[in-house]
Order: sequence, then structure tokens, then C-alpha cells
Amino acid sequence: MVEIAGYPVGDGQHLLVIAGPDVIESEAHALRHAILLRDVCAKLGVSFVFKCSFDKANRTSGRSFRGPGLAEGLRVLAAVKQKAQVPVLTDVHEVSQVKPAAEVVDVIQVPAFLCRQTDLVEAVARTGRSVNIKKGQFVAPKDIVHSARKAFDAGNPNVLVTERGASFGYNNLVVDMRGFLQMREAGLTVCFDATHSVQLPSAGNGETAGERKFVPLLSRAAAAAGIHALFTEVHEDPDHAPCDGPCSLTPAMFEETLTQVLAIRRALGHEPGARTLSRSDG
Repeated sequence: MVEIAGYPVGDGQHLLVIAGPDVIESEAHALRHAILLRDVCAKLGVSFVFKCSFDKANRTSGRSFRGPGLAEGLRVLAAVKQKAQVPVLTDVHEVSQVKPAAEVVDVIQVPAFLCRQTDLVEAVARTGRSVNIKKGQFVAPKDIVHSARKAFDAGNPNVLVTERGASFGYNNLVVDMRGFLQMREAGLTVCFDATHSVQLPSAGNGETAGERKFVPLLSRAAAAAGIHALFTEVHEDPDHAPCDGPCSLTPAMFEETLTQVLAIRRALGHEPGARTLSRSDG
């Protein structure tokens, strides 16, 4: 078991849900989504962390929307954290971003393309904040333990590893459900990024396309495979989202998918009974 944003996460614990829009569009937009998702998760009895990026540094095209940048993005996340009373997560792309991010957010994410960048992983771990390492599309499930070990060896035990699909030829991703067991057998706490896993990378004429309709299916399968956390991107109007709209869930789809995931976890004895969720001050 680990502690992510103050929540216990692992075998026998409530599902952790990490959800939010892909990128910060405005403070009002982020706050509106944080409150909506917080309330859905509270109704369903699961732990919740709000996620949003201040910069999408690895967009397919240099003309694509990236976000407000570090300073404004962290200001927005700090406001959301205070006003919605939720823990927050964001990703970093450079070592120089780690310290300012750690002053605001509860969970720092290492992007999939950077999961083997030793200096970045170690810098994130040394902040003492919870760590979410996205498993690169090019990394086998049994090999991501090496990235996690970099964080452990830097003194941080609170590490989550997130599956987000593996490259399958060009412009496609697949999820090998065996990988969740392999990562758990390696002693890792595992999360499933259901929305990035349905991406069709660079398949949209200079943009990432996606197949939103498969998110519920893959989420149900991952729940049966024993995940400890679920990561989804949610947008009130995904067809007009500036980033990853084809993969993002509507709020209604998010609630329906999460309800199905919890039903499977309860049927398998993975989800504890109802109780009041609480976080530690760590």
C-alpha cells in the first residue's frame, strides 16, 4: 500500500480516481470540472484527485494548443485546490519545473515519454510529493519497475505506476491486461489511464485522434484485472476540447463508467464497504 495525496491506495483500499480536463483552459473551467468530479466521486464513495496540465509539451504539432504555462497554470491549480478543497495533480517535463510544482500540487506526474529520464524521476521523488509515473508506450509492464525503483531509491515510497497503452504498429495503442498482474507481482501500485489508452497517436492530420467509445470497455476489463486507481480525462464538451477531445469522457460517461468499475470491484471483493473517506495530512 502507498499513500497518494494523503489517500491509502493499494490492495483492500478504496479505488483512487484521478480525473479532470487534459489541459487548463481557464480558472473557471478548471474549477467547474473539479467541483463536478469531486461531487460524483463523493457520491460513489471513492477517493478523488483533480488532474490538469499547465503545459502539453509533447503535442503532435507545434501549432496545437499547449496551455497557459507554468506560472499561470500553477496559479490556477492553487486556486482550484483552495476553492474546491481537492488534492491536485499535474505533470512536469523539465527538472526546473519540479520545485515550483511541488509548492502547489499534491501529486507530480512524470509523462509517459519521459518515464526513463532518471534526473526528472529522481527530482520529482525528492520533493516528497506523491509520484505518478506514466508507463511509456515503449516500455513493457515488467520493465517499468526500473523507473519506479529510481523514485524509491530517491527516498519516496509513494509511487503510482500508470498504464496508458502500448504502441501497436503506427497510430494505434493496445492494452495488455496481463500487465496489471505483472506490475502488481513486482510490488507496484497500479493505475489505468483509460482515456489516453484509446488514443490513435498522430492519426488526425497532425493531431491525436481517439476512440472514446472504448473507454468503458477497457475500464471494466482493467477493474477485473485488479487496478488500484483509475485515471480519466473528462470534459464538459469533449468534441470542442483543445486537446485530446476524441479520447475524453463527458461527465455522464464518467459517472456511468465509474459506476460500472466499482460494481466489478465489489463483485471481486476488491472494493471495501462504504465508509467516510479521509486523507492524512501528509
